[in-house]
Amino acid sequence: MKPVKLGLVGLHFGKLMIEELQKPENRKYIEIACLCDRDEPLAEKLAAEYGIQKYVSSLNVLLADPGIEAVGLFTSPEGRALLIDQILDAGRDVLTTKPFERSADEARRVLQKARSLGRIIHLNCPTPTPPRDIRQIDEWIEQYHLGRPIGYRAMTWCSYREKPDGSWYDDPARCPAAPIFRLGIYLINDISRYFGEVETLQLLHSRLFTGRPTADNAQLALLHKNGAVGSIYASFCVNDGRHYLHALELNFENGTIFRNTGADAVDGKIKLDLAASGNDGGLIRKHREFEAAVGDYQYEQFYKAVRGDILENPTPDEQVINGIKILELLN
Repeated sequence: MKPVKLGLVGLHFGKLMIEELQKPENRKYIEIACLCDRDEPLAEKLAAEYGIQKYVSSLNVLLADPGIEAVGLFTSPEGRALLIDQILDAGRDVLTTKPFERSADEARRVLQKARSLGRIIHLNCPTPTPPRDIRQIDEWIEQYHLGRPIGYRAMTWCSYREKPDGSWYDDPARCPAAPIFRLGIYLINDISRYFGEVETLQLLHSRLFTGRPTADNAQLALLHKNGAVGSIYASFCVNDGRHYLHALELNFENGTIFRNTGADAVDGKIKLDLAASGNDGGLIRKHREFEAAVGDYQYEQFYKAVRGDILENPTPDEQVINGIKILELLN
């Protein structure tokens, strides 16, 4: 295998990506060939620390390097589509992160542009192909004829005591209802797959512990255009040893699917349960468990797509766009 040579842009969050991509199981798919950040001393420091040969302070300089096949873009979501424009115009593929963009229109435009150019854009949420738990949910919906989506409760939390650092995380306009924007985005993208576009929402949020001038405790109530209703709760304030569970209860006409609900759900596992009515009037109960994969990048899928493979069951653009439309309503 010849790994994809990646230029990694944005080294504040990107530092975590360097550590991730340096793991042996990921290096067979992606090789970090160059680091890029406007803070050149930071790029130089991290290049030396992680043994990466090249570093630059300009995206244009990075894109002028013929050895770079793809770009890992880990900057703020605001205006990300314009940076992706540059990358696509330079004939490179893109690996990036959630939230994909602040503007649904810009997201749609740049995703369509990538398709028209035959280029790849992959992100970690929603993943380019459904992870195992989502595939199982899809299967149960079809196999047991669960019918029309009716409602949901979605929840995630962790325990942060963050301090302001001058980043976009500190700006209520750029990071509205911060727990929803930063953590709840995983849940937003999941429910967008099943419940579609939102008609209206209401937001409650507060600031309890964090030193940042942004919320750390938030809840959305949402009405979807198909009549379904739901809620999304996200918090940086809960320390119960069950962090980042991204719990779901999904109600359909003929059954309910549960993901990581209850006190026995723990980080590192995904537990799925189904409660449904059978055609004969009896009850259907199913249980499945998987290793946790929420928020993981699909590096092998990125490698395959860049090398020209057609991925099976790709995530539709509308799932990405509908999630961004919810974020637009937060301001």
